[in-house]
Amino acid sequence: MTNAGTLHRIPTRPWRWVPWLVLSQLAVILVWVLAGWHWGLALMVASHALFMVPVFLPNSRFYAPVLSRLPEAGNSVWLTIDDGPSEQTPAVLDLLDRHQAKATFFLVGERVLAHPALVEEILRRGHDLGNHSHSHPQARFWRLGPGTMAAEIEGCQQALQAVSGRRVRWYRSVVGMTNPFVAPVLRKLGLVRVGWSARGYDGVGCTPDGVLARLLPDLRPGAIVLLHEGAAHGHNLAIIEQVLQVLDERGLKAGLPCSNSASPRDHV
Repeated sequence: MTNAGTLHRIPTRPWRWVPWLVLSQLAVILVWVLAGWHWGLALMVASHALFMVPVFLPNSRFYAPVLSRLPEAGNSVWLTIDDGPSEQTPAVLDLLDRHQAKATFFLVGERVLAHPALVEEILRRGHDLGNHSHSHPQARFWRLGPGTMAAEIEGCQQALQAVSGRRVRWYRSVVGMTNPFVAPVLRKLGLVRVGWSARGYDGVGCTPDGVLARLLPDLRPGAIVLLHEGAAHGHNLAIIEQVLQVLDERGLKAGLPCSNSASPRDHV
């Protein structure tokens, strides 16, 4: 699969958005004074939207670089499975073995500490790990301040390191949301933010057929496929199995980015 050295997009300028914020607000003041409050207020609302909307766009590069597709992937896709480890993890691993597929499990730190044996089993079967926050605060992740955001990402990283003994390189934001305080932590820890190009919304209430209908058009070479385990709806295993069957039918291989190269920083 694609060499991991070409995939590393660790933030090198995590505060690059600050000058744009300053300039936008200076423009608001200038317009307010010269053209009146009606125009000034409209520009202020627009400028705030400019900085808020990217928080909720999973593949936006506004606040941090993101890997959303695999370059030069051949016939490969990258399966990523969020929210574990869970009681479904052993069954997920069995499905992957049956289809000779590999995946990266983006794990939650608290769950890692609660189920260290499952983490060890993921690694024993040849899969990879990623950082998916320490407590998965999905309702408020978008608005976490710098201290709490750092605690979420660093806490998960410490849990993964303690249990696996390995340096984890990949990170995925909770629900894909990335505010201004994510990039500085990624730079400090040397983490690469991973988005996706194929998503079926299987982490919320859904049916397998509905998920597959949303996923199928995007299951092609180079796709980063977002899947989940342990969701309350109980359909994750059926969905994962159907995705693996489709990959087999299309001659696509679920593999991992190679890990035998250096990790250069991407100046973005």
